[in-house]
Amino acid sequence: MTLSVSNLAISRGGIPVLEGLSFTLAPGRALILRGPNGVGKTTLLRTLAGLQPPLSGRIEGGEDQIAYASHSDGLKPTLTVVENLLFWASVFGTRDIQIALDSFDLNDLADRHAGNLSAGQKRRLGLARMLVTGRPIWMLDEPTVSLDRSAVEMFADTVKAHMGQGGSALIATHIDLGLEGEVLDVGANKAQPKALDDFDGGFL
Repeated sequence: MTLSVSNLAISRGGIPVLEGLSFTLAPGRALILRGPNGVGKTTLLRTLAGLQPPLSGRIEGGEDQIAYASHSDGLKPTLTVVENLLFWASVFGTRDIQIALDSFDLNDLADRHAGNLSAGQKRRLGLARMLVTGRPIWMLDEPTVSLDRSAVEMFADTVKAHMGQGGSALIATHIDLGLEGEVLDVGANKAQPKALDDFDGGFL
């Protein structure tokens, strides 16, 4: 499944942040988002994932094919590691969670409540959710936060395996993960400030 974006403009809080974005994400490839903090990388991922509408432009190929991992780990603290994965597997209509446990070295933590995990362990569990979605297009927002070096390598290997099976990944990160793909610096697409006559429109 190819994701195609054409002349996309997006906003945050009614204020345009990025405009004129066009790119294609093909199966088996990765696209790394770069840009300064606050430029709109998270807003772009949220828009592509269907969590908010774009101002203009076209998004094709992503319908019901995208799995999104945000800054939040998306865990239920009173459930165990296994119970969290089973919950997300049921949401996406899948059953097998073993590959998720194996890929992120979670077997020894399987019966521990998520609320009792360290920050890095929670992050690994949050990322493991991607493997139970069954969806080919992964979108990840700063996925390596709280991860140590071995866990970063674990994550990169998981993404490479996903790509090797025809999946793709769009990742906002400042870390070189050694993935085969392109880099898109969205700073070049920062929206121009509104003219004074249009200023009130930003609050509508």
